[in-house]
Amino acid sequence: MRRIGTGTWVVVALVVIALVCVVTGILPGTDAGALGARIAPVLGFVVAITIVAELARDAAVFDVVSQRLARWGRGRVLLLWVLVVALAVVSTVFLSLDTTAVIVTPVVIVLAQSIGVSPIPFALATIWLANTASLALPVSNLTNLLAADAIGGPAAFFALSWAPTLVGILVPVALLTLVHRRTVFATYEKPASRRPADPTLFWSATGILLVLMPLLALTHDVWIPASAAALALVVLFAVRRRPALRLSLVPWQALALAAALFVIVETAHAQGLLEFLTSPTASGDSPGDLFRLASLGAVSANAINNLPAYLVLEPAAGDPVALMALLIGVNLGPLITPWASLATLLWHHRIVSLGVEIRWSRFVLWGAIAAVPTVLAAVLVLMWVAG
Repeated sequence: MRRIGTGTWVVVALVVIALVCVVTGILPGTDAGALGARIAPVLGFVVAITIVAELARDAAVFDVVSQRLARWGRGRVLLLWVLVVALAVVSTVFLSLDTTAVIVTPVVIVLAQSIGVSPIPFALATIWLANTASLALPVSNLTNLLAADAIGGPAAFFALSWAPTLVGILVPVALLTLVHRRTVFATYEKPASRRPADPTLFWSATGILLVLMPLLALTHDVWIPASAAALALVVLFAVRRRPALRLSLVPWQALALAAALFVIVETAHAQGLLEFLTSPTASGDSPGDLFRLASLGAVSANAINNLPAYLVLEPAAGDPVALMALLIGVNLGPLITPWASLATLLWHHRIVSLGVEIRWSRFVLWGAIAAVPTVLAAVLVLMWVAG
């Protein structure tokens, strides 16, 4: 009999609390309806993009990419390091931070192990970039999807996010490169290349991804192209590899957690329990307010998780610039505690299963060293791009 983990029991408890809030009317029916209309497309996107990422992995897309990276590295870890960073960034920006944490992480760890170098810097790069590069586009993070409409859609979002995202990439990567310079500046022997077991499946899945990624960057209702891609891959696998189609493709636990947090935080707002936090504190033209909002977002994310932190503080952001400052805090800040983002917990489960151990005390220390300058520098460049 399979043992139910502590995390599952926590999710069940939160779901029960959320159901009580709705059924008893603690969350008024009109508020519940408005919340449902807002989060349905967001959660629909999460389901679709997770199915896309999982089936792309099953089609060996990520494995082939990692092999190509090893060959392109030409025996120099530094060049391979740059390529892995690029892979993690692209995966996070277009396929979301959870894709990088769950799927790209084991790919780059196995890659590092196959060439005989320490997997630690590669493992840390994937989770740090999964969080910090997730500021780029609305599709990159669930928090971004919640803020996108208020900021003004993908183009307006990117106009504010590109510079802070660049900071979020460069600062953590520079720190990791410095700390792990012996590994990064080493050499390796190129591994032998392997072909995918089903070339038709591989090339079809690759083509679907190549079509999907620009659509996610350009489309306002991102759940539509993501759902179309998921449906196409499901049909493809139904023809080529039916056993790969399984109920576990849907991230049930993550969905339940997100939905429960939405309901609980909305209930707290409806009952006025968060008024001391939700009066607008930033109008977009005060550096002190922007730094305070980003800092509060980062601290809250590391204390209670980035999703509820965003939901709690969202009403405190009075305009698009303030919202972006909040996103800087809840996206770039969660590098410290294990529970700061769901992606971090998923990532840790994956690296442990691959025999890689990182002490939480060391993770917290280096996460704090990376998060503080990253958040502060990102707010500075936000003020620059916002004029």
